[in-house]
Amino acid sequence: MTPLAVAAALLALVALATVLGLAWRRGNGRVTTSVTAANAADLVPVLGTGATLLQFSTEVCAPCAATRRILADVAHTTPGIAHVDIDLTARPDLASRFAILQTPTTLVLDRSGTVRARIGGAPRRDAVIAHLDTLARA
Repeated sequence: MTPLAVAAALLALVALATVLGLAWRRGNGRVTTSVTAANAADLVPVLGTGATLLQFSTEVCAPCAATRRILADVAHTTPGIAHVDIDLTARPDLASRFAILQTPTTLVLDRSGTVRARIGGAPRRDAVIAHLDTLARA
């Protein structure tokens, strides 16, 4: 293989990796509302009167602690919002039940426990609050 062909192959590989990385980064932490309307009320001891932020974490997840702080703060400062953190290490059955492929993953439940949105990765505080406002108006 000629040095020019090797350089072209490496350049193509770097370009592909960059595009895939940017696509992953764009989708990480975004609120997705096109989710199946599963019910998770059986997992939460007390649902929030407005909504519940159900966070799935693992013991070795670095972004989970930051997510926990963000969601706990949102729940503390927003009336009617509850935050529950479930460790998937202790409950691996829930990963398949809710198709959890990464941690942290947060499900936004309405007051009846129905899943209304999903956030894969560390959420953005403003996006969570905006979705909670939308859910409250519905």
